[in-house]
Amino acid sequence: MSIESLETNVIIQGDCVEILKTIPDKSVDLIFADPPYNLQLKGDLWRPNNTKVSAVSDDWDKYDSFATYDDFTTKWLTECRRVLKDNGTIWVIGSYHNIFRVGKIVQDLDYWIFNDILWIKTNPMPNFKGTRFNNSHETLIWAGKSEKSKPTFNYKTMKTYNEDKQMRSDWFIPICSGQERVKINGEKAHSTQKPLALLRRIINATSKPGDIVLDPFLGSGTTAVAAKELGRQYIGIERDDTYIKVAKQRLDKTTLLDEALVSSKLEAKAPRVAFGLLVDIGLIKSGTILTSKDGKYSAAVTVNGSLKSGDIEGSIHKVGAILQNQPSCNGWMFWYMNNLPIDNIRQKYLEENHA
Repeated sequence: MSIESLETNVIIQGDCVEILKTIPDKSVDLIFADPPYNLQLKGDLWRPNNTKVSAVSDDWDKYDSFATYDDFTTKWLTECRRVLKDNGTIWVIGSYHNIFRVGKIVQDLDYWIFNDILWIKTNPMPNFKGTRFNNSHETLIWAGKSEKSKPTFNYKTMKTYNEDKQMRSDWFIPICSGQERVKINGEKAHSTQKPLALLRRIINATSKPGDIVLDPFLGSGTTAVAAKELGRQYIGIERDDTYIKVAKQRLDKTTLLDEALVSSKLEAKAPRVAFGLLVDIGLIKSGTILTSKDGKYSAAVTVNGSLKSGDIEGSIHKVGAILQNQPSCNGWMFWYMNNLPIDNIRQKYLEENHA
């Protein structure tokens, strides 16, 4: 199968390792994996009021040994690395039961870890026995195929989302509850359904509209729902009939969010505009005298788009740097014309010609 023939926006039923083998090399932009936790639970868990806790006791979370679990983890991570594009990224989430084993295998397979993220649950399940600290977080590993990978990272988008502060590696997001939690006959449809807020953030941060998002353990479909909302393509792999039915029902109700909310305009680099172009088209005329904001320095615009100040001649940046005896200078903000930085002229040109 070629990349061109890869079918997207689908849920494929079957074993994730075997299904992954059918996906072309280097065809996926982002992978989110929520593998079995291998909790090693011994018996039921009860609340102080004698009601049973709905814990993760599914058959899919049970393994004979750590060796068996590690072998399975190695197999699916190997296939994920193959289908991931060279600059694609993978996210793996886990609890203290499995994330350290997964992390070791991630590194053994030559992935390169960019960050680990703590998902801090603002409404965690209590520790009913009172014998341990309240387990209120899960760990996410964000990695690429190699140290040379250049992942999509929508830094400006995340910073804007976080009130103009750098997005940190501790994410405070509530667990899935209320109307978002899918139930069948009053019981949780999936024991580890992840909140949409978590997947939206991951997809918004590390992919672009139109990218292909793969989830090898789709479960109740949160990854596919978030991808569809945000204008990405999705491929989900799941073997359980009930989970697939739930995921498809959720997807049928999902629509693309407002176009303005899913665009990546914040990350787009403004087209380069040469100072000489502004001179050529007459927005800044040759012979014009530019000054620094404080009036201490001045330079004349030459016909070839350079500046000349005494014996110094060069670009708007070079002349500004030499006059200040500095290693560099942003000439667009240093030089003024009509009491405004010349960057205002550049921005006006961009608005009129690159809308």
